Amino acid sequence: MGYHIIQLDNGIRVVLNQQASSITHTCLIVNVGSRDEEEGKFGMAHFIEHLLFKQTAKRNTNQILHRLESVGGDLNAYTTKEYTCIHASVLRPYLSRALDLFEDITFHSTFPEVEMIKEKGVILDEMASYLDSPEESIMDDFDDLLFAGTGLGHNILGLEKDLQSITQQDVKDFIANNYTAEDIAIGISGDYTPKEIERMVNKIFTFPLRQSRDKAPALPALPAPKHEVVYKPINQVHYALGVPAYGIHDARKTTLMLLNNMLGGIGMSSILNLSVREKYGIAYTIESSYAMYGDTGIFSIYLGTDEEKIKRATRLVRKELDKLILKPISESTLSKAKHKFKGQIALAEENRMSVIIAETKNMLDYNKIITLDEVFQKLDAVTATKVHEVATELFAADRMSSLSFAPED
Repeated sequence: MGYHIIQLDNGIRVVLNQQASSITHTCLIVNVGSRDEEEGKFGMAHFIEHLLFKQTAKRNTNQILHRLESVGGDLNAYTTKEYTCIHASVLRPYLSRALDLFEDITFHSTFPEVEMIKEKGVILDEMASYLDSPEESIMDDFDDLLFAGTGLGHNILGLEKDLQSITQQDVKDFIANNYTAEDIAIGISGDYTPKEIERMVNKIFTFPLRQSRDKAPALPALPAPKHEVVYKPINQVHYALGVPAYGIHDARKTTLMLLNNMLGGIGMSSILNLSVREKYGIAYTIESSYAMYGDTGIFSIYLGTDEEKIKRATRLVRKELDKLILKPISESTLSKAKHKFKGQIALAEENRMSVIIAETKNMLDYNKIITLDEVFQKLDAVTATKVHEVATELFAADRMSSLSFAPED
């Protein structure tokens, strides 16, 4: 058992995570997302994700949807700012069926006009539903605030006018320009030998591919910090505070991951939850997050509360950030934070689908697998001084931006 990397004849890389299980989890990830879209075509990557399930040269929509469900399997997909991911879970004998379907919908979809019209309607409904969920939409709008004028500065769903203008040729051109061998990786978690997988995937994935593409230009200088309030027909205030942070190749990312987990990560014992929600009963939800991209990242804090409590809530948040700037945390606090974070990471390994997706992204980002031991070694190397340096750099009040959704009068 263990990890194996296989290079296909057409250049695609495959990650095999051998697991003694009757259930197989598999994914195909393309290193292409909303940040790769041209202005005027925002929403393209997400639109294509929808269209992949509609029709291919040899299958109609029903045949695609029933291909795995007929044997008890599950098929789904999602789009982010940098990735398009198709994933499936099946019983062990049906892996070739899942991979064949991946190959068909990824490289042989036909994008009929009638299906494009229908899916545009579906996504417009998705946009409307999204706007009805301020706790979700504020974080996307906050990303747009931080990265205005860059490829990261627009919503994954896109804009209605852009979506309506996308043509069949636009879709085909986007795929031809971006779906290259270098940008595609396949992950498999199941009970197979490397030779079995090598034979299987080379037999299925024979479609010739460009080996590489021109990458997105370097991120330009970001705008100065902003503080905006948007009034909406809602009953409570939704508030986001944050700052551009470190990308996936920055050595400081591990320190920020640990610091984020301490502040407002998983569980009820985070600093912000204890100091704002539990101690004073102010915010019904408060959490922090750290998203990493190829060349940058975002650290953010979100909270939701009643309008009359928002000023006190934000003061309490600022107080906790200032504590981290004022002096380094103790060695005891750091040790406890590391033990907690390691335990959470280890428990997350039980979700095999999430693990194989993460490992496949590792291939695209680093061209290797990052093992659990390596993650723990990097966490062990984090010091109180490093935590203090990151907090001092990122959490200064004059560096952070904020966005509020507030109730209309």
